[in-house]
Order: sequence, then structure tokens, then C-alpha cells
Amino acid sequence: QVQLVESGGGLVQTGGSLRLSCAASGSIVSINAMGWYRQAKGKQRELVAAITSGGSTNYADSVKGRFTIARDNAKNTVYLQMNSLKPEDTAVYYCNGPELTTRGFASWGQGTQVTVSS
Repeated sequence: QVQLVESGGGLVQTGGSLRLSCAASGSIVSINAMGWYRQAKGKQRELVAAITSGGSTNYADSVKGRFTIARDNAKNTVYLQMNSLKPEDTAVYYCNGPELTTRGFASWGQGTQVTVSS
């Protein structure tokens, strides 16, 4: 079983910054591709940013230039630096990867709440 533990969320004002962390542990098959996802109330979960073990990154248009994904392969940890936060970034943020288990994605962790006040 794979465990995903997200942390670093909180309440910030518009324009503020937060740094999220996600630690993966357990019976990991492959941690090559990892991503940060978010789910706002009443909306579907969406991919925000992704990174490969080689460092290639991909971002949703809505966060390009504001968010930066990074990883520490030795620690099986992925980070999301979020700058210039907007109220529309308010959501629960999760991490996961499509190859973590033999079935693909791992079970979702508890996520970390990010709330941006206007």
C-alpha cells in the first residue's frame, strides 16, 4: 500500500504564498511521474502541475508563472511553491502519481486545504 501525506496548506491573503509538501511512502512501484491536483467545492479534481523524475514539468494554464513544482527523489517528496495566490486557487490540494501502484494511482491522501481570502 502507498501512503500520501500532504501538508503546508493554510489561509493566506490574495497575493500571498504557500509551499506545499507531499511525502510518498510504502510499496511504491514507480514514482517517476508525480502531480499536484486540487479540488474546489462543487468542482471536479483537476491537475495543477506535474513533474517527472528527470525534472520535466507541466502546468495548468491557470497557474503558469505562479506555481512551481519540484521534487526530492531521495525523499520521495514533491513540493508545490505557490506565489501570487488568488481566491480562485482556494481548494483542497492533493498529490498522486499514475504509476505509484500496480493499478496506477494510489489512494488519495487527506489533502491540504488552501484558502485565499480576497
